[in-house]
Amino acid sequence: MTLLDVNARYLPHEQFRQLVANIHRDGCLTSTPLVWNDVESGRRIVLSGNHRTMAAIEAGLERIGWLEITEPLPRQRQIALQLSHNAIAGQDDPAILKELYDELESVEWRQYTGLDDKTLELLEQVDVASLGEANLDFASVQLMFLPDELERAEAAFDAARTTATADQRWVAGLEQYEPVLDALETSRAAYKIGNSATALGVILAVFERHLSELAEGWFDPTSGEATRSGAAPLETVFGVREIPVETAAAMRGVLDRMVRDGTVPTDEPWRGLEVMIEHVLASGAS
Repeated sequence: MTLLDVNARYLPHEQFRQLVANIHRDGCLTSTPLVWNDVESGRRIVLSGNHRTMAAIEAGLERIGWLEITEPLPRQRQIALQLSHNAIAGQDDPAILKELYDELESVEWRQYTGLDDKTLELLEQVDVASLGEANLDFASVQLMFLPDELERAEAAFDAARTTATADQRWVAGLEQYEPVLDALETSRAAYKIGNSATALGVILAVFERHLSELAEGWFDPTSGEATRSGAAPLETVFGVREIPVETAAAMRGVLDRMVRDGTVPTDEPWRGLEVMIEHVLASGAS
């Protein structure tokens, strides 16, 4: 068997020694290497399981079993197989891992697992009671955007997020999954669109037209007062993301003049808006 000359996967010395000890104890490999039978060169190349093969040799095994590919494999396919076997692996539920590990009464069997000190330290921090709902039913939704749509989507999500109250939810509830699909379907039906990305673009366009409604996240129109502390996006005040450059230039000139004459702090020119508001309110009162 021919081991790889270039292998991205490495095994720390302690873990390799534990692997050798486990194989010596078992008398065989309990997980199977993947080998390509290169008929042209007459070599059997180990694509996955190089460390297991080396550990088997060091453990003194005379023969092992493996899964063999006999069809021709281009170099690109060989690399893809090697990297995928190294990279695609499951993750342990820490609560279940702790529960199973605690069942091992023998120190010898605990050592056999090969769990390192870092993992064991994390297990000590696991509160099983708090992770009782770890295995929830869920549905994954993957959204992919082209550059133009990505910019619009990021701007929309940022605007929605910045108007949220302190009770932020970073994981959407499963009950929101169906409404999202319904919104996409309604958009497709309204514009006779077959592509979900285009339908999402329609949803974003509708969202853009209703930016001012996001003010509900921080403003009470009845009292005219803010309902929370913090900052609010200007889009939710003006209802648009951009204003004409002439208007922006005039506003910037006024704010710069206020900064120069000391009316507002240099690092907070936006306070010039407060001055303008107070002036308008005073004029109305008089």
